[in-house]
Amino acid sequence: MKITRLRTQVVEYPYAPPMGLSAGYVLRTGSCVLVFLETDQGVTGEGLVFAFNSERIKLYDDMVKSFEPLVIGQDPRQSGAIFARAWGDIRTLGQSGFAVNAVASLDMALWDLRAKLANMNVSGLLGVARTSLPAYDSGSYWVTLPLDQLQKNAKASMDRGFRAFKLRISGKIETDVARVKAMREVIGNNSLLVDLNQRSSVIEAIPLGRALAPYNLTWFEEPIPYHDHSGEAEITAAIDVPVASGESVYTSRGILEMLRLKSSDIVMPDLMHMGGPTEFLRACTYAQAHDTLASNHCFTEMSFALLATQPNVQWLEYMHWLEPIYKERIELDGNGHALLPTRPGWGFSFDPDAVKKYAV
Repeated sequence: MKITRLRTQVVEYPYAPPMGLSAGYVLRTGSCVLVFLETDQGVTGEGLVFAFNSERIKLYDDMVKSFEPLVIGQDPRQSGAIFARAWGDIRTLGQSGFAVNAVASLDMALWDLRAKLANMNVSGLLGVARTSLPAYDSGSYWVTLPLDQLQKNAKASMDRGFRAFKLRISGKIETDVARVKAMREVIGNNSLLVDLNQRSSVIEAIPLGRALAPYNLTWFEEPIPYHDHSGEAEITAAIDVPVASGESVYTSRGILEMLRLKSSDIVMPDLMHMGGPTEFLRACTYAQAHDTLASNHCFTEMSFALLATQPNVQWLEYMHWLEPIYKERIELDGNGHALLPTRPGWGFSFDPDAVKKYAV
């Protein structure tokens, strides 16, 4: 059993409508390097690197292709050894940032491939802890949207079956209280999470967190620049709303450093920033050892199978950024829970028609 080919395909697809992630940045397209590991068994593993607005996507494509000598001829069942070689191969580039994102795509494809060869879902390969997870809608409530549009979007998400919602906030108490109230008018007592996207400071975030506490928030996310773990810890200790963070750090060691400093109540490893599933699972294990909850950041289609195996997980972030390239969709039950697929591999596979349509 051997890997015979590493193949990539760059795709770019539009978002309608475009998303104003901040006052100065609009997300108009999603871009991916799709990674395919082909085998002599006729089974192919799939992974990807994601970028906003096609930023530096060609560099990612070149980086992923450079791993080909590490995988050709290797037994995919020995994916741990392949991952270790790839990790060592990037040591002179630094084991964070760009290089780690590229390695992540390889590790994603290896896990998908290994599960498909076993005719199992990745979650079943690891051991399922739960077959559904509460999912929150994360992609409809940007800080640039006016109150009436937030409410319209919340109503549409409620109609789709969501019972939890993540609102981006500005860092200004009066503005953010109004935004939270507007959401509560539509969603009632359902779960509401807020995300500052690192827009604040310690001295500003603490009074903001206290001002929003009466509105029964599920969590208060990334209040300050992600690298200020001691500042995050100060906020976490000072407010009653649980603090979530971790999407911007790299590898499980980044999460471990946060846990040591008690930077947040919930850690949110990002599958790409971790360096792929292997490091993502290590991050979740570190969190469990520190009696800390974990969730995902984006990459819903792949993160779901991993989170479903972890006992210290309460939420699945639903983000639609990758949906255009997949055949399958996240399914919800009547209570806002996402249902774990049992299909082999990740349970979500690239749509050949979409890949052809959006190929660059």
